[in-house]
Amino acid sequence: MTRQIFARKPLQDLLDDMAGDNRLRRCLGPATLTSLGIGAVIGAGIFVATGEAARNVAGPALMLSYVVAGITCVFAALCYAEFASLAPVAGSAYTYAYATLGELFAWIIGWDLILEYAVGAATVANGWSSYFQEVIAGFGWRVPAALGGAALRYDAAAGEFVRTGSYVNLPAVLVVAAVTAVLVKGIRESARFNLAMVGVKVSAVLFVIIVGAFYVDPANWTRDFAPYGWTGVGFFGTPLFGQTSAAGTPVGMLAGAAIIFFAFLGFDSVSTHAEEARRPQRDVPLGIIVSLLVCTVLYVGVVVVLTGMVPYDTIDANAGVSQAFAQRGLGHARFLIAAAGVAGITSVLLVMLLSAPRVMLAMARDGLISPRFFGAVHPRFRTPWKSTLAVGGFVVLLAGFLPIDSLLHMTNIGTLFAFVIVCAAVPVMRRIEPQAARPFRCPWVPVVPLLGIACCLMLMFSLPVANWWRLLVWLAIGLVIYLAYGHRHSRLRGRPPAA
Repeated sequence: MTRQIFARKPLQDLLDDMAGDNRLRRCLGPATLTSLGIGAVIGAGIFVATGEAARNVAGPALMLSYVVAGITCVFAALCYAEFASLAPVAGSAYTYAYATLGELFAWIIGWDLILEYAVGAATVANGWSSYFQEVIAGFGWRVPAALGGAALRYDAAAGEFVRTGSYVNLPAVLVVAAVTAVLVKGIRESARFNLAMVGVKVSAVLFVIIVGAFYVDPANWTRDFAPYGWTGVGFFGTPLFGQTSAAGTPVGMLAGAAIIFFAFLGFDSVSTHAEEARRPQRDVPLGIIVSLLVCTVLYVGVVVVLTGMVPYDTIDANAGVSQAFAQRGLGHARFLIAAAGVAGITSVLLVMLLSAPRVMLAMARDGLISPRFFGAVHPRFRTPWKSTLAVGGFVVLLAGFLPIDSLLHMTNIGTLFAFVIVCAAVPVMRRIEPQAARPFRCPWVPVVPLLGIACCLMLMFSLPVANWWRLLVWLAIGLVIYLAYGHRHSRLRGRPPAA
């Protein structure tokens, strides 16, 4: 059994998975792949996460938090790019782990990626609901309180979930259902819709930076640039360096980087679409790196303007950008930003819901989950339609009933864990497959992967300890499923392990 669970999937088997009638349609070019990366990244980080992190975690120093998070992502992005060019198949980090670290690690990271994308989708659906309600409020319409928010919120002081008085976040549920229906229809239609939404929200981001720059008061930076300190590093919830919040969690510039790391979730989703790229060896690495660099520059620009327009402690935690414009008397701009936020977050939701089924498809091809259900590709649309419906249903439950803050932190730790695995896998694959064609090579191996691992672990340890417990519970559930089903039905079962 021990040999089986650590058996690696040969590289040639990964490439063979792309053959046959069960392969996805190759129709994505470099511009489309880059727009998918930007579509996943730009949105929640600006329109949802920024307000909470600036007000309660880092203050104006949040602009440096984005730089730290961006540098961490650069290390991971270079590793992702090498693997995407080496094995351009569906599955992303799951596939890379299977080829290098063995079946058990592949299962762990695949199960973790499902959490990352599904919970990420639920988080942005919550943010979409907030902005949507702000837009319709401009026309005098209101969603009833019982249908306008999550049914539960997390009380950090008590350490438990409590009722809010609402029954379900109905707008979040409806948008998830609508996007799921679009995704079942086909990747080409989904990509075109995403491209249009990306154009809208990038225009809105540039509007925020250009117009907001005229209303910046430098005193908002110089008065108290780092009110919570420069560090905020913890270890399993125990602060090591820096200040702590009333709930005992780390706060500061580095803690801010751990919290807003969610904002960069998405560039890695480009690799999940490698099987649908026309020229994956070239276009997928290009899409990963370009989308990350563009988004980092835009993020830092927005945070500079936002924390300069209003004092950090008056930034709204749920809709920080639009409310900052409202505080400066720009009511019409507030409405436009909220409307762009609706469009922008829709594209983030689309890419998150697009990515999770591709990971499940890869796992189903390997027999670790049911191939008949999760591996089913629609004969006409060429999409993993059953997996898409299953993920959509799961996200509906999360988005309808859980609060945004708990979802946000769960997504961060899952993403960072995936990045650690990918960074570790690059030097391993260099050793076991030294002659394999690598159209893109990560520079300075093993230095870059080791820096990526160190940065990701630092941010993981700085997250509140409750997130570790949620991750461990999720992984424990996954391990039970693997031992009960995946191990017994694995396509590698009974085969000699890869050399």
